[in-house]
Amino acid sequence: MATHWTLGCDAHEPHALAAFWAAALGYVAEPGYDEPDGASIVDPDGSGPAIGFLRVPEGKTAKNKMHIDIRVAGEPPWDLAERARLIRSRAAELVAAGATLVREVSYDDQLGNIIMLDPEGNEFCVA
Repeated sequence: MATHWTLGCDAHEPHALAAFWAAALGYVAEPGYDEPDGASIVDPDGSGPAIGFLRVPEGKTAKNKMHIDIRVAGEPPWDLAERARLIRSRAAELVAAGATLVREVSYDDQLGNIIMLDPEGNEFCVA
């Protein structure tokens, strides 16, 4: 049996960052979690890990050592044109929600992923 775990994240504005990631991942606010300096989101189906956001005074100063990949294209084998369309479409939605597009990464002339920043500058990918 796998161990249940929570991803803990530092944040300048934990409630705003939690709202962004809830929208990005299809998560919801954790019922009963009501802290002024923290927020928590959960998978409404109960299968994914919870993600907690705690207020810290310092800002982000370096590249993430770990990041989230949002996988929108499903599992292989892929229709590569449809996969690229799904990735670009989701990236555009996330930009509208407050993310920043950094760059597209291609392998053998095929879109591999898009590197993005969340509203507080944390790197993540859409693949």
